[in-house]
Amino acid sequence: MATENVDTLIIGAGLAGLSAAVHLHEAGREIIVLEAADAVGGRVRTDEINGFLLDRGFQVYLDAYPEAGTLLDLEALDLQRFEPGALIWKNGKRRCLMDVFRRPRALLSSALQPIGNPLDKLLVAKLRSTLIHKSQGEIWSAPESTTADYLRRFGFSGGMIDLFFRGFYGGIFLEEDLVTSSRLFEFTFGMFSRGHATLPAAGMQAIPDQLAARLPAGVIRLGCPVDSISGVTVRAGGREITAGQIILATDGSNAARLLPDRVAGPRWNGTTCLYFAAPEPPYEDALITLKGDRKGLIKNLCVPSNVAPSYAPKGSALISVSIPGNQIPGETVTARVRTELGDWFGPQTEKWRFLKSYHLPCSLPAAPRGHIFPEEEAHPVRVCGDFLSSASIEGAIRSGREAADAILANPA
Repeated sequence: MATENVDTLIIGAGLAGLSAAVHLHEAGREIIVLEAADAVGGRVRTDEINGFLLDRGFQVYLDAYPEAGTLLDLEALDLQRFEPGALIWKNGKRRCLMDVFRRPRALLSSALQPIGNPLDKLLVAKLRSTLIHKSQGEIWSAPESTTADYLRRFGFSGGMIDLFFRGFYGGIFLEEDLVTSSRLFEFTFGMFSRGHATLPAAGMQAIPDQLAARLPAGVIRLGCPVDSISGVTVRAGGREITAGQIILATDGSNAARLLPDRVAGPRWNGTTCLYFAAPEPPYEDALITLKGDRKGLIKNLCVPSNVAPSYAPKGSALISVSIPGNQIPGETVTARVRTELGDWFGPQTEKWRFLKSYHLPCSLPAAPRGHIFPEEEAHPVRVCGDFLSSASIEGAIRSGREAADAILANPA
């Protein structure tokens, strides 16, 4: 078996691994990154099909992320903003509910929408003010409950929780029961309040691609799945690599496979995303549409090309449809989604062309109440990833930086 010795080995070229790699490289460390897939990015990937940019699952980048914003060149990503609000179905009509602090002209129209009651709208303002001024340390050390219980204790009505929060944050957490930790809810609500949801003009994969471009040629080895770790020796593709120190930056399930005595793999929230090409968008707003009181498979719908025109060829629109859980796509599911789309938007949907579906059962690590982000002990193999932090782009990038900092502080 071929053998190799390296200074620092990083396993995984998702956002956590790339974050660690960039910090170590720019601190002068010699590194090698092994990645099982054919491209960097982990769960943040984008495919180009007939001129359409299809992110592997509906994702957004929040431009208020402090750690990610420091590491990334946001100007080069050419971030395209969503409008701060949502369209919500109720009683057969789409209602527009806007963030009136950033869109004050929408104050009257949003106040008159039958989504929640007047007290709910005042409570949104109170919640926004509270979380804008709450530090990250205060959020992650606050008393914890489920998100649903948190919202009820805050005073929101059942209608507001069901029509807005289950739709909007159910799409973020990929679970509509809102059993996700209230700490993660406070974190994401604070990020939305401070900034905007955005899409990079070149697709979400522009984020890991930008990080990879900061590393020397040859550092990242694609198509190199790791079979096992023994001490500081890794077996990968018929080769043994021994490293002074190792960062394990795979997803949580693979981390548990490689280090079963140290890592408990996370539970996952899944989703299925279907993409359609349309000759024109069903609406012009750069807003997500929530199902509200409608029944059926569709959780939410977005027109990415309304946000970032580069997501579709000129003269076309890209429609992204998300459905919950582990619905495996196929002719039956696609037909049901088409029927629901026809009910939502009428005969125009008959002209929509199905492009591709993504079934993503391991889309997001679950973070229920009682979920504890373990502190990584001193060890020659350090573990990082969003399953150890906030389940987000920010969490992955911060976790990778923390692993790099630990190595720099304690060199082998």
